[in-house]
Amino acid sequence: MPTAYADRWARGRGVRGAYSPGTAPKTAPDGHHGGMAGLEGIEQPRGDSRAAAARWSPAVEDEQGLKALELFGNPTEAEVPLPSRPESAATARRLAQVVVLRTWRLTPKLAEDTVLLVSELVGNAVRHTGARVFCLRMRRRTGWIRVEVRDPSRGLPCLMPVQEMDISGRGLFLVDKLADRWGVDLLPRGKTTWFEMRVADR
Repeated sequence: MPTAYADRWARGRGVRGAYSPGTAPKTAPDGHHGGMAGLEGIEQPRGDSRAAAARWSPAVEDEQGLKALELFGNPTEAEVPLPSRPESAATARRLAQVVVLRTWRLTPKLAEDTVLLVSELVGNAVRHTGARVFCLRMRRRTGWIRVEVRDPSRGLPCLMPVQEMDISGRGLFLVDKLADRWGVDLLPRGKTTWFEMRVADR
């Protein structure tokens, strides 16, 4: 696959974001047309769970995040493997939420942005890689947080042009807008897609 590399400069520090122009993912059976976003219509709440689902906010810590941490593991300590299924997006969001709010004690706004971008990376891994499992990892160093999603595909995500009214294909567009830095690291077997955000250390 021909690969282009775009050097982006984030506030004076260079970052290499990899993308492959003109190699948009094939249309999925449900009609989705590429990009990282694309969990539309998934995890629709049923019955009595609708009210609880509607109340959930990534900015407010909840018990399900703590249960996910206990069940699947802590992504700040090691990679957390998750099955490559749409329902794993909810698990990844809960893990990101509890890490940002409880483990790192950062702001609700940062939790919202992190949860959104985690959902986009997971959506890409689930829909476009053909993987059985993907892995979530979260790291923190002075002034920065970093979130990584690793999968066994070496196909690179596309940064696609997005129109204002588009409702799909916005995944990398959102990552590019909200993250301070992002990129793709090719591995001998697969790749890691990551983003980093600045934080104010207390």
